Amino acid sequence: MISLSRLNSCSRDEFVSAVGSVFEHSPWIAAATWAQKPFAGVAQLHAALCETVRCAGEEKQLALIRAHPDLVGRTARAGALTRESANEQAGAGLNRLSAEEFAWFQKNNAAYRDKFGFPFVICARLNKKEAMVKGLTARLLNSREQEIKTALEEIFKIAEFRLRDLIAN
Repeated sequence: MISLSRLNSCSRDEFVSAVGSVFEHSPWIAAATWAQKPFAGVAQLHAALCETVRCAGEEKQLALIRAHPDLVGRTARAGALTRESANEQAGAGLNRLSAEEFAWFQKNNAAYRDKFGFPFVICARLNKKEAMVKGLTARLLNSREQEIKTALEEIFKIAEFRLRDLIAN
């Protein structure tokens, strides 16, 4: 954990090292947001980071979405998730799936990725397995534009939880 006052006094490299993992494999967001410090609170820092993403353009937004792993996908099975993603998926019960549930996620993750060109992203801390099943089923009916917007909103929720875990009050 790091205090907000310490974070506000960090060099760019220190800031990116501390905050860069808040957005999955995308330290560029922290790097681009660093110059806006000092931040009055976690909410202001989160808002600034999210605004960096909103202003980044579709290609960088898609790269951010694509940086996320599939739920119970190959990366999870290989034990290669980031610590944060592994904990979030386990907390949602995705590490305790039956063979049928596992097969369902594999099939529907593939259908989602085929349709949209990126993985299904949902904030695991706010959704258990059953809600994820419903969400994935419903979101497969969306347009690509709706899904880009929805995926980014879910990423922003994930980032807020990760920031709150990182910064001491």
